[in-house]
Amino acid sequence: MRDHRLLVALTLRRCEALTMAKKALFVGFAPLSKRPTVRGSSGLPRVAVVAFDGVIQGDMSTPCELFSRARTKDGRPAYQVRVCAHGPLVEAEHMGLSVPGRLAWLRKAGTVIVPGIDDLDRPVPRATLAAIRAAFERGARVASICTGAFVLASTGILDGLEATTHWLASPEFARRYPEVRLDPRVLYVDNGRVLTSAGAAAAFDLCLHMVRTDHGAEVAVRLAREAVMPLERSGGQSQFIAHEAPVQDGSSMGGLLQWLAEHLEQPLTLPVVARQANMSPRTLSRRFSEHTGSTPAAWIAQARVRRAQELLETTSLSVEQVAGAVGFSSAAILREHFRRTVGRSPQGYRKAFDRRSR
Repeated sequence: MRDHRLLVALTLRRCEALTMAKKALFVGFAPLSKRPTVRGSSGLPRVAVVAFDGVIQGDMSTPCELFSRARTKDGRPAYQVRVCAHGPLVEAEHMGLSVPGRLAWLRKAGTVIVPGIDDLDRPVPRATLAAIRAAFERGARVASICTGAFVLASTGILDGLEATTHWLASPEFARRYPEVRLDPRVLYVDNGRVLTSAGAAAAFDLCLHMVRTDHGAEVAVRLAREAVMPLERSGGQSQFIAHEAPVQDGSSMGGLLQWLAEHLEQPLTLPVVARQANMSPRTLSRRFSEHTGSTPAAWIAQARVRRAQELLETTSLSVEQVAGAVGFSSAAILREHFRRTVGRSPQGYRKAFDRRSR
């Protein structure tokens, strides 16, 4: 996750001085009336961005910049923003940071943002975790960015809720926090007072969503234009996930997965696959599920979509030709599976990820 810090070129200085998208993009939406509006001495709603050793600078600077730049319809600042930490100094990978605020500021914040952390095994001060938990119990809205979901989950706030994080960290998150309903496909999840986002650029999506929820579409659209960001993006996190080819691990099922990946263009009905595996269809279905957690049909459909992604990125084949090349009987069926898996149309995916002109 360290490389995604390079995507953000926003400054921390400003922070110190101061129509719903499709479900493939995010989950949940809470009414305006349910949002916390705790205000500081300036009369503005307070946004506290939590800092700790190992904080990812980009994840921290994005909410600082966006919430600080947000203006109400009459041109007034929409929020009062401050970075807060347990102590005056925080060590990030590329620099040491002098943090202006302390954790006590969270007691009066209406929104608390938890940025990502560069090492999932790095301990976060107990006082920091306790302050985040106390702010939530008091009624504040809390949101995490990228691997900040690990920090938020360690407070227990995410227990029983749906959440997301960077797709690279999703397997480890699922292992550590099985009580959280993880959805690695979406850009962000909104549970009302608890929100989580995927990595790097998804921080923009999350913050714009919160501004839109607080102040309406007009304010959010103006902020999105200033940030040179669309208010809503096509596709979810699924379209960025890298899927490795099946590994030949010496087991009969490993060999079968390799064979399937090499013969996707063929009719792969259950009897055909069972015959290749030298098993009965019933035994195959049971063994396949035990090994992959999926049915043969679902696994094959997803493998065909991933192969279609590769062809859309690297060739000029039409959607109809791609469908045939990966084993779908028609372009319509490819489009159906593609949108369900990737979150956007084949044409939209090609436009965004075509590698031939790069």
